[in-house]
Amino acid sequence: MKFEKKRASTKQEIPTASLPDIIFMLLLFFMVTTTLREVDVLVQYTLPEAKAIEKIENKRLISYIWVGKDQKIQLNDNLVKLEEIQKIMYARRVALPNVIVSMRIDKGSDMGIVTDIQQELRKADARRINYSARLSN
Repeated sequence: MKFEKKRASTKQEIPTASLPDIIFMLLLFFMVTTTLREVDVLVQYTLPEAKAIEKIENKRLISYIWVGKDQKIQLNDNLVKLEEIQKIMYARRVALPNVIVSMRIDKGSDMGIVTDIQQELRKADARRINYSARLSN
């Protein structure tokens, strides 16, 4: 006499009906909790004051140049030398043709360094320049 195993008649499949809901909730969670990366400013600066300012809406197009009290230059995330600005900004302009260069210059900085930076930007054909300031009272 042979004994046969009885097989269970249950399905072995994983239910996937709620999978789109779970994926949507995870996507929404990560979109809400993710913070955009901010630039660490490595130079000390105080912006000059202005009577009227205009806010730029599309921050993705902006590339920042800081000039500190000690005449150090920071381009986006890195401290750079004056001679490196042309190469970096040309590559950035090729990647983003409508790039806006926002210069944040210490109010006590020498105008000579500002002119030198402008010349380097002109060589890189980055001609859309914004000068950051704070609103005076």
